[in-house]
Amino acid sequence: KGEFNMKIWKLVSGIVSTDLFALVMFQSCAAGMSNALEANGEIGGSAGFILACLMLAGGIVSICTRKTFKGSIALIILFGLAALIGFTCAGSYSDLIVWSAWCLINAIVAVIAFIKGKRNGRN
Repeated sequence: KGEFNMKIWKLVSGIVSTDLFALVMFQSCAAGMSNALEANGEIGGSAGFILACLMLAGGIVSICTRKTFKGSIALIILFGLAALIGFTCAGSYSDLIVWSAWCLINAIVAVIAFIKGKRNGRN
């Protein structure tokens, strides 16, 4: 039963992450333009661009590896790096904190999937 729930989570998180990519990318472009026009030295827009790309990659990997426990390490790296970049570089781009939290949740679930896969001898 736990394996089935993990499959569903990977599919849902992958679909949501790939869908959020467009929104995060649009917001990041707007934030980057705002930072450039204000010349405030913030890098929230650029960080959002990187987070969006990592979120898209993580979403695709999540969908492609949903039926196996393999790929959990890639998800941990992709979503974990996205969360780290987003939390540390958000600046005045406060929505980036929300997207970073989503990536952190996905990274934590990937850690759980990895541990469960190791415990069951599947990874």
